Order: sequence, then structure tokens, then C-alpha cells
Amino acid sequence: MTALTTFCLITTCPVTPDTVSARKRRKEARPSELLEAALSLFVERGFAGTRSEEVAQRAGVSKGTLYLYFPSKEDLFKAVIRTHLTVPIAECTALAERYEGPTAELLRTLIGMVWAQVGKTPAGSICKVIMAEARNFPEIAQFYVSEVIEPTHRLLAGTLARGIARGEFRPMANVDAAVPALIAPALLMAMHQHSVGACEVCSELPKDDDEAIRVQMDLLLDGLRADGDRTPAAGTRPPGETAR
Repeated sequence: MTALTTFCLITTCPVTPDTVSARKRRKEARPSELLEAALSLFVERGFAGTRSEEVAQRAGVSKGTLYLYFPSKEDLFKAVIRTHLTVPIAECTALAERYEGPTAELLRTLIGMVWAQVGKTPAGSICKVIMAEARNFPEIAQFYVSEVIEPTHRLLAGTLARGIARGEFRPMANVDAAVPALIAPALLMAMHQHSVGACEVCSELPKDDDEAIRVQMDLLLDGLRADGDRTPAAGTRPPGETAR
């Protein structure tokens, strides 16, 4: 390279503070870009069907760059779970710990948060991937149990226990047994949304997912409330009232 060429390169491509700052911002954003690319591919192809080089290609980086942040595909998938599931659950837990209002409203808020941040987003398909491939990848399954299932169970069981202790919910012999009833409808909707629903071949389930979640919570809370606090369902008459 001649001195003139070197001079031209220096003068036409100066390294300025703005350039350095832009490169730094790009580097800081790279992990999140890799995680978004990984999530989309895991949703499309499953864990076994996704290759690391495909994630790198979709994120616009080299495979070597991907390995700098996530040494293996397992590490990458775990990071996706932490980012899209563990974090929202932790936010819900923090809210529950400081909440001072009625437990029914707390429960409605928690389910709404999980649905908005997970269920109705691409992250809602992670549970489908786990259910389909857990037996082939037991380490991933155990990680999912520790990071997602167990914290969610503790959160919801604790919320039910709070309502019972405050006299807002009816007593029940086994709070743990009631937790699946709280999460199962939303889980079914998420599974449907990211499987058959994505093919637009089923018209039986409601199109307005948010409205379906509200109806679900109305039904659940009506069953949980202590005697005397239950509200009649829409279109029903109070006991003893006859039709005119």
C-alpha cells in the first residue's frame, strides 16, 4: 500500500468519537439481535431443527460471533427462555410482593401480564417446542421446569393462598392442585395460536384472544370468591326472581 493510498483511507474514513460510539451501540445490541433471530427460528423449526449457523445468518453475523456470546445451541436456547419467560415471571413476582389491593385484581393483572408479554407474542410458542422435544433433551426440559414452571407455580399458589388468608377466596384443601386451572386455558390458547391457529383452518376458538382471557378470568374468579361475593353471570337472574 502506497503512502498516498494510506493517506486517502485515513482522510476519507476517519475514526471519530461518533463512529466509535455507533460501533459500541451495535456491539451492545448484538446479543438481543441474536436472541430474536434464535427465537424466530426455534419457533419455526423447533430446537432440534435449528442450526447455529442459521441463527447467525438471520442475525447478520458470522458463526464465530454467535459463539462469542453463546458457546452452544443449548446455551442459546436457555438464553431465549431467560429473556422471554424468566424475566416476565420475575416482573410478575415483584408486582405480587408489593401489591396491596384486592387479590382478585392482582390475579387478573398477573394473568394479563403473562398473556400480553408471553402468550400472545412469539415467545408463547416456546412451550410448544418444550412439549414436543422435552423427552429428547432432558437437560433443556429440566431448565424449563426450574426457570418457568416452578416459579410460575409458586407465584400463582402464593396468590391463591393470599386470597384465602384475607377471606377473599373460598378455602380449599389443596392450593397446588388449583394452579393448573389458572394457567391451562391461557396455555391452550397460546398453543392453538402457534399451531393450528397459525394455519387459519379452525374457526371454533375465539378470534379475540384478549376477550377470551377476560372471560376466562371472570369464570375463574367467580369460582374462587368466598360465598356471598360471587357475581351473577351475564344474562342470569338472582335466586328467587322469576321471568316476567
